[in-house]
Amino acid sequence: MRKVHNKFDEVIISLISGAAAGALAKTTIAPLDRTKINFQIRKDVPFSFRASLLYLRQTYVNEGVLALWRGNSATMARIVPYAAIQFTSHEQWRRILQVDQNGTNTKGRRFVAGSLAGITSQSLTYPLDLARARMAVTDRYTGYRTLRQVFAKIWVEEGPRTLFRGYWATVLGVIPYAGTSFFTYETLKREYHEIVGNNKPNALVSLGFGAAAGAAGQTASYPLDIVRRRMQTMRINPAATDRCPTILETLVKIYREEGIKNGFYKGLSMNWIKGPIAVGISFSTYDLIKAWLRELSHLKRGRVDN
Repeated sequence: MRKVHNKFDEVIISLISGAAAGALAKTTIAPLDRTKINFQIRKDVPFSFRASLLYLRQTYVNEGVLALWRGNSATMARIVPYAAIQFTSHEQWRRILQVDQNGTNTKGRRFVAGSLAGITSQSLTYPLDLARARMAVTDRYTGYRTLRQVFAKIWVEEGPRTLFRGYWATVLGVIPYAGTSFFTYETLKREYHEIVGNNKPNALVSLGFGAAAGAAGQTASYPLDIVRRRMQTMRINPAATDRCPTILETLVKIYREEGIKNGFYKGLSMNWIKGPIAVGISFSTYDLIKAWLRELSHLKRGRVDN
């Protein structure tokens, strides 16, 4: 009975830690996220740091500082369950696949566990990701005012199937992204333990490991991130006169009209800034909160036993 209780506690701790880590990370980089999405869906505007700073400035001047976090409520509605599910499912997939157990170094299974965690969380929260993208690239006057309005308008005007437009592009993208991110972070932590000993990496070291994981994951999956954003925002993009409903057609269209660098990797340099920051904060916060909650749980259990 105690073993079952401990497993239940671990799941609850992972859910809480993951939710908090995701919320903090995404809120921190929300203005950069909105800027990236804006450039991803527009083929007529080339990306540069100067252009991205100009976009941030114009948004601030025209709509106010809070507009920089427009769509963050949709992001929170998505990222809290998404991150909670992702981190918790990652722990469970690691256990099921017996990753790095009994002193073995299972690099392949480490990658698979991360990929399966990403697929699990993305599949359960995908409509919220689409809603967040729609809110991020519109203003409150001509687009959607609330998260509820996003779902209502899509359901009535475009049909319920639209809520999953771009799903397969997202799943294909999350396999290398989540797999590479978790693999890199877990591998760096393992190497750290082998070099330093059993001492856990401090918050700054964990942040650095997470940043490296974020940069690797973003680079591995970025072209499919472009595709899913284009597919998610097709209805509201006035420049999209001949919309491509499939992943392959979207890939071919981007390649023909914009090329590899300006098409598939448009805004990647922005992701090299925001991605490592977000993933670094997310991973390090998750480990810190999980350790704190575990200690709190042990103390509480000790008092009950006494």
